[in-house]
Amino acid sequence: MSSSAPALRKLKQQLPSGVVQTAPEVLQRYRGDKWYAEHLPDAVCLPRTSADVSKILKLANVAGIPVTPRGAGYGYVGGCVPIRGGIVLSLERLNRIKEINADDFVAVVQPAVITKTLQDRVEKMGRFYPPDPASRADCSIGGNIATNAGGPRCLKYGVTRDYVLGLEVVLADGALVRLGSRTHKNKSGFDLSRLFVGSEGMLGIVTEATLKLLPLPPSRSALAIGFASMPDAIAAIKRIFAAGLLPCALELADQFTLAAARKRTGSERLTGCEAHIIVEIDGHEASLRTELDTLAAAVAAGPNLRIERAVGAAACEELWQLRREFSFSLRDTGLTKLNEDIVVPRSRLGDLFKFTATLEKKHGFAVACFGHAGDGNIHVNIMLDMDQPGARAKSEKALDALFKKIISLEGVITGEHGIGLAKKKWWPESVGPAALRLHHTVKDALDPKHILNPGKFLG
Repeated sequence: MSSSAPALRKLKQQLPSGVVQTAPEVLQRYRGDKWYAEHLPDAVCLPRTSADVSKILKLANVAGIPVTPRGAGYGYVGGCVPIRGGIVLSLERLNRIKEINADDFVAVVQPAVITKTLQDRVEKMGRFYPPDPASRADCSIGGNIATNAGGPRCLKYGVTRDYVLGLEVVLADGALVRLGSRTHKNKSGFDLSRLFVGSEGMLGIVTEATLKLLPLPPSRSALAIGFASMPDAIAAIKRIFAAGLLPCALELADQFTLAAARKRTGSERLTGCEAHIIVEIDGHEASLRTELDTLAAAVAAGPNLRIERAVGAAACEELWQLRREFSFSLRDTGLTKLNEDIVVPRSRLGDLFKFTATLEKKHGFAVACFGHAGDGNIHVNIMLDMDQPGARAKSEKALDALFKKIISLEGVITGEHGIGLAKKKWWPESVGPAALRLHHTVKDALDPKHILNPGKFLG
């Protein structure tokens, strides 16, 4: 074990049995996430209470031990890789839904609550927690908060940040603070709770979240539309917004993604499509009938191959199940998928797809694009055959070009996954020197010894 061994032995003595674990097989399980980097920690801590978390951080801060927070481990950018060793602090045992108050439209949860579990519980009570990352059946609320996760529905309803009313946070020195409230309006000082949303575990550890709920929309309808070209699909998206509609979700996929999905699913609805969109609206059934007609008319005003209607939750879910297969379909190709969750202004979608086409031609590999076209958040997947000589170097050049292009389009290099390790190289250019200094100022104030998630985008 490393030089942190004496402090870890002391921590073991202070905490209940089983909280601090150092068995080799345990360390192996916590060495990484869904990205390609990994590193063994010196210990894994599995706290059961906020007080446990406080003790862990207090001792780690005094001893200068790196602490890497971890949720469900479903991140795609190496955000919970313990790159400097030390402690992996897994919140998986803090998994209680402490309260759902339908009258206050509030849920109080611990960080390891699975997103879909919360959604299912509140929907049984006629309430709605909209953020819906693709991994919602596996990812945790704490991880969603750490990355400010979104999903298809964030077009209409916003991202995780928009549902955080209050947080319980353990700071780097072990201090426990409660921020925000359970009210839906609050202007009592700085909005400190949201400072921790999207902070990727570098400012403090969330041990409880108070989340805003909405009324559950009583009905859903959707269209699935196939197109002969990507420009036709983008033009249809513009017509949808021009018609005065704000869908709850609007998803787009390109030809490579659709071909892979058709091979995996056998779905005939994708036959001949070079582009495809799914657009969903929700609300009361009577008004949705009119809105669905307006939506269909807007799409039909331009070229398309087919328009399929889905009315009701079951029919909509059938369409979305196809969308949920896209990522798995790309994995089925046997190629290595580098998933970049870039965002561009809506008006630059056409420019993005023109650029990805040139990227394919220049570097000689496929680029598969799908995602949340309604808000410009497209998952650009560079598909690599790692058996080909120079594949990794070629991918780095392609990523350089991609991120430079996104910045030139006034976009951002990540909309959901975070920076982590994967995008660390490009982050300074994406935010600029003044914002970079401000990030470091905040980090230095809250974590002066830089023990929290070190080695990521703040060093």
